[in-house]
Amino acid sequence: MMEEIDIAVTGGKLRVVSWPGDGPVVLAVHGITANALSWTSVARELRGRVHLIAPDLRGRAGSAHLPGPFGMAAHIADLIAVSDHFGIERPALVGHSMGAFVVAVTAAAHDVGPVLMVDGGIALPVPPGIDIDTALHAVIGPAMRRLSMTFSDETAYLDYFRQNPALGDHWTPELAAYILRDFTGTGSSCNIDAIRADAHDMLTNPIPAPHPLLWAPRGLMDEPRGLYQHEQLTGVDAELIPDVNHYTILQGAGARRVAERIISLTS
Repeated sequence: MMEEIDIAVTGGKLRVVSWPGDGPVVLAVHGITANALSWTSVARELRGRVHLIAPDLRGRAGSAHLPGPFGMAAHIADLIAVSDHFGIERPALVGHSMGAFVVAVTAAAHDVGPVLMVDGGIALPVPPGIDIDTALHAVIGPAMRRLSMTFSDETAYLDYFRQNPALGDHWTPELAAYILRDFTGTGSSCNIDAIRADAHDMLTNPIPAPHPLLWAPRGLMDEPRGLYQHEQLTGVDAELIPDVNHYTILQGAGARRVAERIISLTS
């Protein structure tokens, strides 16, 4: 049974979703414009074999009210606060997309448990000096565009996501619930200042991430070129999950394999 918890952090309360389980605690970190419910499919596949805890990151969904400063350092501090709240000294970490960069920098700064990255965490090829908004539009496309859009109601908001073949062709009630968690009544809950600060750290100052990676062959619009190619992953402990895109690796057909790797990593 999913639980919602508010945890004290700098500036207020961080909203956290908890799926209790009998095994070890794993902190799960979502992508740049996502929210905690992106992990629902993985939690279902875990079937209570771990205690999965996923925050709404600062500046998103249930944590949208939290103030800056934003960026990776703030996420590190917030994850440690979550870990302390649950009494975990060395939490296992899993992150998707931008969340993979968050868990990598957290592991570099603190003594943590095993780390798993899902379609993120490895430096992306971004030209030096590029404007952050330009880079965001190039990398995440529709996810960035919606932040400046308004919508008449929930149906219109869901329809915007349905137009993306990476999502609309793989629609589920879990996906709809994840999307509506972000909806304020007129648009996205995401704080654009938080998005820009996180993107700056992710795209211009990535650190080496010597952790296992699961990656998708297809991209954010279900295009045949994903975020990564084989040649970018030389020397990386990388497993390709076939027939998934950047979203369905976590919220669709890839969820079972992600859950299996979490179990094996924490056993």
